[in-house]
Amino acid sequence: MKELLPGSDSLSNRISFYHILLLMVSLPFDRFYSHIILVSFCVHTIIQFKKDNVRSIFTTSVLAVQAVFFISAIATIYTAYRQQAFDEWGRNVVMLLLPLLFCLNTIDLKKYRPILLLVFAFISTATVLYLYANALITIKHYGLPFRSIFTYAFTNHNFSEPIDMHATYLSMQLVIALVYLLYLLMTDKITVAFKILCGLCSLVLLAGMVQLGSKSILAILFIMINLVLPYYLLTGRKRVWFMLITISISAVLIGFIFNSHTFRERYITELQTDLSTFHPGQNPDPRLARWQLAVQLIKAKPVLGYGSGSEPTLLGESYFNHKLYSSYINRLNAHNQYLSFLLKTGVWGLAIYLLVLQYGFKIAIREKDVIFISFMLMIAIVSLSENVLDVDKGVFFYGFFFTFFLFSHSQRKVVNNNELRGDYLCLTGQPIT
Repeated sequence: MKELLPGSDSLSNRISFYHILLLMVSLPFDRFYSHIILVSFCVHTIIQFKKDNVRSIFTTSVLAVQAVFFISAIATIYTAYRQQAFDEWGRNVVMLLLPLLFCLNTIDLKKYRPILLLVFAFISTATVLYLYANALITIKHYGLPFRSIFTYAFTNHNFSEPIDMHATYLSMQLVIALVYLLYLLMTDKITVAFKILCGLCSLVLLAGMVQLGSKSILAILFIMINLVLPYYLLTGRKRVWFMLITISISAVLIGFIFNSHTFRERYITELQTDLSTFHPGQNPDPRLARWQLAVQLIKAKPVLGYGSGSEPTLLGESYFNHKLYSSYINRLNAHNQYLSFLLKTGVWGLAIYLLVLQYGFKIAIREKDVIFISFMLMIAIVSLSENVLDVDKGVFFYGFFFTFFLFSHSQRKVVNNNELRGDYLCLTGQPIT
């Protein structure tokens, strides 16, 4: 483990390493921390900038991550909602900056990827344990029975509320952590003690995801554990036995969900409600009703859309006119990233987004990178039920991990460990004396 740390690397690379590590650690928490670390990373990159690294900016991988930002920028040209469009720029600028920062720093991501993902997995586990501890302290304080932890008061958004995180976006981060730990258990020659630690952390993460109650995430997890992991990491009898065990565990988990009133309500009843026809006075409004109103707006301008920043205002007016008052009061978006692109940018914007997803899947499958595959599956599937790229945490998750996985497979210049050890404050490349 010690050899994975950047102790013998150049000073600039060590500082880059700890910036990336802190960005990963900050993801489950308030966006303030992520933004402060990102600003610091920008300053560090400017200080140690070298013009030879500029050529690495002009690659397909960089453009793929930045594509969503450029879609918003282009659609600003014809929008009638200029201020809202610039607000959208402010959220999406993370996707413009992160690939540039990874390009202009010479750190070898492939080398440090294992330790970075391991720390992220442990931090994610600690976050879930903190949320459970907070829930148990609350239960004890109010003298509630222990089984109250499985009630609505302590599931979904109520479970993640202490760290002010949307349940789905926190669940997405936990999937990355869990898949990596399972990858270690299935492939690495690690000590028994470390296997036990990874196994316990995996159980905590799995429990946290069930508690958070994200329907789309649980579906992704089922696909990853029962199909993707055994297909890519195991062969022969090992694959068959693993699938039999995981499918059995999945069946037990599904049985638990059906036998728990709270989780049955969350996973089954609410799904039926989301896909049902809207009736006046119904609360909450079904997702299907919002999708239908978005489609009506899209039909009027299918090619170009209404421009960046148009979605909240247009949908808000449509919600009010069709008596979806809950959606109107809460200023809800379409809760579908594909419809969101069609509404704001028309067919051309959605086509580019689909090409970006196709590119990500192509690299992930080519490299047989199960963690990258899990990320791409999450973005593609969660985009069906959420506007992933319209909230800060979703944008940061997408921008950071998409860049991280793409660049951990790209060929980077290897920096001599004995070089640049004293040039951190030198912009010319010559040591300061």
